[in-house]
Amino acid sequence: MNKNHRVPSNRSLSAVEVKSKFGAEFRRFSLDRSKPGRFDEFYGLLQHVHRIPNVELLVGYADVHGDLLPINNDDNYHKAISVASPLLRLFLQRTGKLSGSV
Repeated sequence: MNKNHRVPSNRSLSAVEVKSKFGAEFRRFSLDRSKPGRFDEFYGLLQHVHRIPNVELLVGYADVHGDLLPINNDDNYHKAISVASPLLRLFLQRTGKLSGSV
């Protein structure tokens, strides 16, 4: 077997790469697909990673068709994690701020 041939480990298969955007800043981190936790924990992690602990957020993700869908409860959060392949793209917005599109 070629030594340069890499076989993905079970760990890398269970990892979900997350790329989140808040304003003009992007952050990247990984989550364990098999143990995603709860939405409120994830929400706190997003606030921590972006260093915005007191900012209320709307969280959305781009699905496989490019549609922007909300993540606002455990069900939506677990669905987003389960369909991420291999990257989960998140878009964060301050609550109450209107987007430019209708």
